[in-house]
Amino acid sequence: MATVSLCMITKNEEAVLARCLDSIRDAVDEIILVDTGSSDATKEIAAHYTDKIYDFAWIDDFAAARNFSFSKAGMDFVMWLDADDVFTEQDRAVFLRLKESAWENADVVMMRYNTAFDEQGNPVFSYYRERLVRRSVPHIWKGRVHEAIVCSGRIVYAEGVAVTHRSVKSFYSDRNLRIYERQIREGEALTPRDRFYYGRELYYHRHYARAIQVLNDFLNDDQGWIENKIEACKILAYCKLEVGRLSASSEGDPKNNRPERLSDCPNTSLPVNSSDDASGCVTDVLAALTRSFFYDLPRAEICCEIGNLLMQAQNYRAAVFWFELARSLPQDDKSGGFMSADSHGYLPCIQLCVCYYRLGDSKKAEEYNRLAGMYRPSSAAYLYNLNFFKPQI
Repeated sequence: MATVSLCMITKNEEAVLARCLDSIRDAVDEIILVDTGSSDATKEIAAHYTDKIYDFAWIDDFAAARNFSFSKAGMDFVMWLDADDVFTEQDRAVFLRLKESAWENADVVMMRYNTAFDEQGNPVFSYYRERLVRRSVPHIWKGRVHEAIVCSGRIVYAEGVAVTHRSVKSFYSDRNLRIYERQIREGEALTPRDRFYYGRELYYHRHYARAIQVLNDFLNDDQGWIENKIEACKILAYCKLEVGRLSASSEGDPKNNRPERLSDCPNTSLPVNSSDDASGCVTDVLAALTRSFFYDLPRAEICCEIGNLLMQAQNYRAAVFWFELARSLPQDDKSGGFMSADSHGYLPCIQLCVCYYRLGDSKKAEEYNRLAGMYRPSSAAYLYNLNFFKPQI
């Protein structure tokens, strides 16, 4: 049976650390915790689980802290978790079973990372991460922010087990943005991966013009991972949408919440018929989304975004095409990219319900609402539509 060192870095994680360690303590062989400057009870909590607690002076570099934590490991495999990650009981049981023999020929174990969930707690957004590496194989974390392991050897995908991310944070801090900007000030070149994530951070913090510039520079560079390129096209579209909204609004209220997808913006329908400027914005957004087709075959996530944009423009027939295409595309869970399960099922179905209703076909609209309910039976939109389509007595 393989042995596992769990290596974590922490700072002020008293709210979630015990939850994390309780979920995995019996499945690993040692726990190493590297603290980067907690002022709360994080280290006291950690002491109930391990005596291998180390201090590391924070230098605005996650990779440096991760590498230090990995250097303390002594088992066959080194594993990482964040303090707001957990293993469900089912996932822990599978993890223990796989640990017995499944990783004998593995140097890197990839594991699904579930980060968003539906009304019943089922994962709807996930991607694979390098979760364990064999300690004897050369490996190193790189990247001050959104760090990743550079490793080599035989890669195994752990089937049927995932790490669940359960954040309790109520706001998105500017820490990552500040680290990138410090890196730039200090003259350290941003890698293509850095430029992608820097552009995303700029978008998160509403620096849309700068985000557009950084993302375009990233896309115009021949280097960079295809999955990041496709995601960058989507974020670029979001930025252009927000720029269009602000220019079309007399107030430009900055208090609106950041959308995760265009479909999450019920109050952001673009006034495409009111001015040339607004129409141009739609064209810019569509151009950003379709730019992703230069890098690979269409992705369901992109097709849904195009469908949502066309819905906002009240071009329901065209929207139907893109939602149907999204439904037909296969799910490539192991591409390494961010994968929205909703984009392959629930989202196109619930939007097709709206489209067909607007086109005057209530029968098809009701049918697609029923299909949407098969994916997410507790969805508020599905339940509302279900009641809407009830025969009036």
